[in-house]
Amino acid sequence: MVDTVTLRNALPNCLAETDLRSLGSKYEGKVRDNYTRDGQRFIVVTDRISAFDRVLGTIPFKGQVLNRLAAWWFEKTKSIVPNHVVGVPDPNVLQCVECEPILVEMVVRAYATGTTSTSLWTNYEKGVRVFCGHRLPEGLKKHQKLAALILTPTTKAPKGEHDVSGSREEILATGKVTAKDFDEAAVLAMKLFEAGQSLCAERGLILVDTKYEFGRTPEGRMVVIDEIHTPDSSRFWRADTYGERFAAGKDPEPLDKDFVRRWYSAQGYMGDGEAPPMPDEIRIGAAERYIAAYEQITGEPFVPNTEPPAARMANLASHASHASHQQSGASR
Repeated sequence: MVDTVTLRNALPNCLAETDLRSLGSKYEGKVRDNYTRDGQRFIVVTDRISAFDRVLGTIPFKGQVLNRLAAWWFEKTKSIVPNHVVGVPDPNVLQCVECEPILVEMVVRAYATGTTSTSLWTNYEKGVRVFCGHRLPEGLKKHQKLAALILTPTTKAPKGEHDVSGSREEILATGKVTAKDFDEAAVLAMKLFEAGQSLCAERGLILVDTKYEFGRTPEGRMVVIDEIHTPDSSRFWRADTYGERFAAGKDPEPLDKDFVRRWYSAQGYMGDGEAPPMPDEIRIGAAERYIAAYEQITGEPFVPNTEPPAARMANLASHASHASHQQSGASR
């Protein structure tokens, strides 16, 4: 585990934004800055953290953790579902094949939990018994395991807007995704989740829920894109304490951004209006949980690159620009 002093020293150097025009045209998401050029996409994973569909601040080394963990999972699952990864040219960067995104997030859930407006438990607590087309039984308790996995897809909202959950029929009615694409992505999402559950169980973790994004390559093949089974896209609980804590009516021990969500919920913030500033202790606590998740899942120590990321990113852009000039020179 990275010591607290290293995390505290990294607070002023978090990667909050990027300007790497030599990598191509930029699209800024909540956490990732995407640059596209010549059929390639460079996904720069910043240290920004989002919850309630809002960017709430930055977490030390979060981008490195997410990027390395996503790359690890992409490698582990590529024989189950193909993905878009070409390489990892920097601790914060994935180089990928540019794909046409499927405009729906496939959310798979195994437990009755959550704190956001689109979560199963928030809706269940309000009396909802048909959630995204799934009929839920009476008497469910918070954090209880569901009888079977359920798919609760959401629209892919632009930055600053809220995702909207719906049934298959409701998502198709938006006209943003075809039935063929939806059904193929749904099958792949279930395969990935079952593989993730199995591996996490071996490491003493419960994969509670997650979201997947899919796209089609220029050849028309559907692949998983963006990220997979990271503490941002997924909820993880410690398996060894889940049963005892559930029986006692306590929250499970999270290794994901639920730590931050719960702090904001306790302040009365649920995504509307201006968010309270995140204290450094919460930022450090979140970093510790992200790193713990990485180490428990991979079985490897997380060794951060402590260089100021802006300078390192500039070098990456310089190398990419140089390579681009060489390529164009060779083609003349």
